[in-house]
Amino acid sequence: MFDVIIAGGGPTGLMLASELRLHDMQVLVLEKDAEPAPYVRSLGLHVRSIEVLDQRGLLERFLANGQKHPLNGFFAGISKPAPERLDTAHGYVLGIPQPVTDRLLAERAAELGTEIRRGRELTGLSQDADGVTAVLADGAQLRARYLVGCDGGRSTVRKLLGIGFPGEPATAENLLGEMELDAAPETVAAVMTEVRKTQKRFGAGPVGDGVYRVVVPAAGVAEDRATPPTIEEFRQQLRATTGTDFGAHSPRWLSRFGDATRQAERYRQGRVFLAGDAAHVHPPMGGQGLNLGVQDAFNLGWKLAAEVAGWAPDGLLDTYESERHPVAADA
Repeated sequence: MFDVIIAGGGPTGLMLASELRLHDMQVLVLEKDAEPAPYVRSLGLHVRSIEVLDQRGLLERFLANGQKHPLNGFFAGISKPAPERLDTAHGYVLGIPQPVTDRLLAERAAELGTEIRRGRELTGLSQDADGVTAVLADGAQLRARYLVGCDGGRSTVRKLLGIGFPGEPATAENLLGEMELDAAPETVAAVMTEVRKTQKRFGAGPVGDGVYRVVVPAAGVAEDRATPPTIEEFRQQLRATTGTDFGAHSPRWLSRFGDATRQAERYRQGRVFLAGDAAHVHPPMGGQGLNLGVQDAFNLGWKLAAEVAGWAPDGLLDTYESERHPVAADA
């Protein structure tokens, strides 16, 4: 029997695994994807996440792979001065692509002895007084004292538990993807500068190897945002927004997203917990999801370890929800 099974091998799950291994917990991470995603979902880390990495002695390896950017205020497309008297030793945002963040957190989890099984999808679970049984897509069954769902906004764990996910439906839709652009970099930059004077939901920036990360407004392009867009849809929306499609071609990743916000009604049901996007979803602009998820893991890890080891005071595990639910609600 494992001490903790973690469903989901993204930043939240990997951070949680490392936190548990610091207390010698026997941890298994189950990730349904056979290989890490090569595309860039998130572009950086916020101040609190940077503080967490510093507390764990991980910051230098992240700084070596990222770029510091000065803080500034930003709300509703309106730039404001940086906050004054910010109580931190790390008053910057760290620009670092999510595949790099994923790799560094996976390396740390492996260094600490975490078992990570890729290509293994959780499809069922049940719990009793002694633990949780996880059922995998291939029919295998695994036992653990606790299980944590870090499996994203469409969380299988949350659905299996029957936990409600209320919130506000999307009022704005966008296309997001990575693709090659034939237009010269200076042309892309000039068009973006002009368009963003009035349309803050458009952007195009290089992510390396001649690939651009592109976001463009796309009202009503699909009833089901789980259906990936086509490159032709991207071209159409680019022309409608900017007057050109930049010669977009060879997409590496295409997706849709809206500005819906949802939060799980509760973060715990018995021996099963939710963390990261499984517990709360936000518009991806600004990277709130990744950062809140890493911070969820930082809060939950030592508490679960204390409970398993037998030194947790009564009610400690319940403080995970009472402390983290309001933070995501504020976001």
